[in-house]
Amino acid sequence: MELKIEHLTKKYKDKTAADDVNLTITPGIWGLLGANGAGKTTLMRMIAGIMRPTSGCVKFDGVNIESLGGAYRDIFGYLPQEFGFYPEFTVQDYLEYVAALKGLTKKNTRDKIEELLTRLTLEDVRRKKIVKLSGGMKRRVGIAQALLNEPEVLILDEPTSGLDPGERVRFRNLLSEFAQNRIVLISTHIVPDVEYIAFRNAIMKDGGIVSEGTTEELVGIMEGKVWSTEMPQCDVHKAEQKAKVVNLRNISGSVVFVRYLSEEKIFPDSIEEQPRLEDLYLWLFPQEEAGKEGVR
Repeated sequence: MELKIEHLTKKYKDKTAADDVNLTITPGIWGLLGANGAGKTTLMRMIAGIMRPTSGCVKFDGVNIESLGGAYRDIFGYLPQEFGFYPEFTVQDYLEYVAALKGLTKKNTRDKIEELLTRLTLEDVRRKKIVKLSGGMKRRVGIAQALLNEPEVLILDEPTSGLDPGERVRFRNLLSEFAQNRIVLISTHIVPDVEYIAFRNAIMKDGGIVSEGTTEELVGIMEGKVWSTEMPQCDVHKAEQKAKVVNLRNISGSVVFVRYLSEEKIFPDSIEEQPRLEDLYLWLFPQEEAGKEGVR
């Protein structure tokens, strides 16, 4: 099984949202990382077949998805950033409606809905209208509809938006089980969502893929570029002007632990740290904010 993206480009009048993207996606969980505006959603919509590219194509097992038509939709699951539903739909109504659109039998619909409501802890709200649910619960309903037909190709755009930490862990575990012999592509800017479960990751910036590989391979790019030191809190502002500071933590009194990114040691007594995938993300997207624990 293979999903091949060949020279995929999407241009608007004054912007190129996806620029000659090439990527071969094989079974397993893949992460598509990038800052907001990097082009991830545009790429996802073209892979889903709901947006036509300006040029290039997407092939499933060697066949253009435009030629496959309904056969591709039968084996496809998709969670967009925002999914639509009629205001009067309850969770149960909506899932039954989507199951009918996907051609599931009544028995399969009943069994699959029960399974997903349980796995996603939605049993207690099955009769509630979706419009009245919290953001996290709505997101779980969206995840459920994407999984209804047990798709061979599952595309998830920012799937954990609105989920609390416990829900995100359960979701990652669910995906890890589901991804056996299936293609799962997760678009996100929340690095921990893919760092430990993704088979491979692609990093998108300015409409193109700038890096691709296993987590270990990508983390290796940051070897020798991650440092830590301790300094008085009053010196932090000056430190931030010299280096990309990615974490701060109060140690005691006015002393602060500082983790920073740099091609070389900048501050005295700095020690080299083991890099993480988040470090590469912040290296490539320096405008993004890292969590600065303990400092306000």
